[in-house]
Amino acid sequence: MPKMKNNLTVRRVIALLLTYVTLCIAGGVVGGMFFIPGVLGINSAARTVAPSLKVEDIDFDVTSLPQKSTIYASDGKTVIATFYAQNRTVVPLRQVSKPMQQAVVAREDRRFFEHSGVDVQGVLRAFIQTFINHGDTQGGSSLTQQYVKNVLLVEAKEKNDPIAEYHASEDTIARKIREMLIAVQMEKQYSKAEILQGYLNIAQFGRNNLYGVETAAKRYFNVSAADLNIGQAATIAAITKNPAKYDPSVAQNQPEAQKQRNIVLDLMLEQHFISQGDHDKYRSQPIASTLNLQDNSTQVGCQVAGDAGFFCDYATKQILNSKEFGKTARDRTKLLNEGGLNIYTTMDVHANADAMQAARDTVPVNDPSGFEVAMASIKPGTGEVLGFGINRTYDPTDAAKSDPTRTAVNYAVDQKDGGGTGWEVGSTWKPINMIAWMQQGRSITDVVHPKGFYPRHSFACPGYTGTDNGWSPKNSEGGVGGAESVLDGLVHSHNTTQAAMAEQIGMCPIVDAAKTVGYHQAQDGDKLFTSKNWPGPLIIGTVAASPLTMANVYATIAANGVECTPIALKKVVSKQGKSLKVPSANCHQAIDPAIAQTTAYAMNQGVVRPDGQAKKAQLDNGRKTFAKTGTNEQTRMLTSGFIPNQVATFVSVGNAEYNVSFSGKTINGQSHAYWYGSDIATPAWREFMNKYLADINAPIDNSYGNADPKFMGGASTSDNTNRSDTSGNTGNVSTQNTQGGQQGQDQQQSQGEDTEQGMQ
Repeated sequence: MPKMKNNLTVRRVIALLLTYVTLCIAGGVVGGMFFIPGVLGINSAARTVAPSLKVEDIDFDVTSLPQKSTIYASDGKTVIATFYAQNRTVVPLRQVSKPMQQAVVAREDRRFFEHSGVDVQGVLRAFIQTFINHGDTQGGSSLTQQYVKNVLLVEAKEKNDPIAEYHASEDTIARKIREMLIAVQMEKQYSKAEILQGYLNIAQFGRNNLYGVETAAKRYFNVSAADLNIGQAATIAAITKNPAKYDPSVAQNQPEAQKQRNIVLDLMLEQHFISQGDHDKYRSQPIASTLNLQDNSTQVGCQVAGDAGFFCDYATKQILNSKEFGKTARDRTKLLNEGGLNIYTTMDVHANADAMQAARDTVPVNDPSGFEVAMASIKPGTGEVLGFGINRTYDPTDAAKSDPTRTAVNYAVDQKDGGGTGWEVGSTWKPINMIAWMQQGRSITDVVHPKGFYPRHSFACPGYTGTDNGWSPKNSEGGVGGAESVLDGLVHSHNTTQAAMAEQIGMCPIVDAAKTVGYHQAQDGDKLFTSKNWPGPLIIGTVAASPLTMANVYATIAANGVECTPIALKKVVSKQGKSLKVPSANCHQAIDPAIAQTTAYAMNQGVVRPDGQAKKAQLDNGRKTFAKTGTNEQTRMLTSGFIPNQVATFVSVGNAEYNVSFSGKTINGQSHAYWYGSDIATPAWREFMNKYLADINAPIDNSYGNADPKFMGGASTSDNTNRSDTSGNTGNVSTQNTQGGQQGQDQQQSQGEDTEQGMQ
């Protein structure tokens, strides 16, 4: 064993001699004199060194360091989350206090302002101490060399190259020579101030990926780097020698951290950076008493965003899935984690908090039923997603696998955006049928005659040929029901009326209308709308969509027919202060405003008429309310609606993974033999809407939702028939004047909206 140690020492001596020879070759005869003590011009000679080393694809620009990205709510102030590979906020040198600059120079490289990248005297001192005096091993690296080493490590980590990472930190002469040559070259290209700035921003100042002086100042003392005093600066400067061992936030580290801080204070006094009085003052302070630890400074990602976690996840997916932020997924991930972005989202703090509360009030997180609540809200006419409500705790860690109350799946969005395969939308689909009906030039006062059985070819159109199967739709109270107007069919939410409408206009106009107002499937790669064999029950909502998609459909109706693509990003600013292109909402006039207003009118009738299925949705303070409830085969309970210019919201309740029946279930302490959307989804919708509208002081404007006479059989709907009074009541259009609209009324009164009934 001693022989091995001697051999190792010999190898190190030879290695150091090789370093000397290399410097002689690189710097010429004068460079060879670097190791001669007493030569006054040795450091100026190094400026003539022009190394030929070229490091491929490595950027040593002191201003281009990886730094964290921050996501904000729509107010531009509320921080939702931060993302980083290295927790760093880059600041210019002018925003770093003078004591901090001096502390680092005193600790790491006291001749920093004298040498030209390589501190030859330091190298010689380290050589003598290590190999002649046989003392502790000393590095002798200049501050510039340390900056080079850190850049090489960062580059290796970014490329996920463990071999390069090893070579950047291995204890070999090859690594030292490489650092020396690059350091000399850097000093020819950058000023001392620029190199010091780079080092202060790249160095590791603690555990948990804590990098850069600004982040360290916030973490340990809750001040900016510009405000660090002498004692604080000495504490931070001491950490870099051993970030894990000298991190003062760890209680057991504090004795050693204090010792190292005091060493830095001694060095600062030695270099005449501080007075004896300041030295003694800060040296006498127990390090624990100087700390003001901020735990959140090292938290990262959506998992620490609290109730905004689901929105955070959706917003980041908008970046990771959008070509605007990079050609490849890897490029986009790197930009998010290292690009120092300021990401301003559309999330309304009130909307998201109120939605999360309403979801949990409806079905508590730990309710024995296990049912999920998924809510999504959009601002009509903008595409801006305001927030989500999920009665779960957002958790992307493995802990969620064994805890049903935690999940990283946002059940309110599409699969590609981090959601599931969607929820059957039930009777909330029916306003789409009405839009298609009017687009064919028909009136909502037209009367249709339901049948008990429809061969599948009954709905044939140029894009849909049908199959050999047939369909026997029924209403929720049973039976086919009698003839009624299209308007009454929506108010009563009758399935059979929808089937009769589809028989007259065919499936293609309904599918086209759905796509026009923003409907699409939640599942990736679903080809429903390209199939020639659409299921007939599509017209009563047996198709799956995300709550966000359905909220957007209703937002189109709320915005006079203007459809927008949902967006989560308002503005993204790079670390250079440049605004990056973000996905567009592509707002455009999708349907005739008269059709949108007439559909809204019909929805409001479903709220204000005594026989309306959505009457439980009426909002407070006489606010004119537009809503539609739905139920799908006792497995999905639904409500959707809007307030023009303010908010459109969709609520779905059920088991998100499986089709679990509500029948006979006890949910949040309530039991029903049969559940309907108006029993559970509507109260959730109403709670959220009332709370959010009150929080934002939304004005009451009951002027929207005026039916166009051309879609009312030529009958005008004056103010006394379509506008709410101060108590929220609205006059009814007489269905007795709509060609038998009251026929079968005894069959039309039901306790809940209709669901899909058997295929034959």
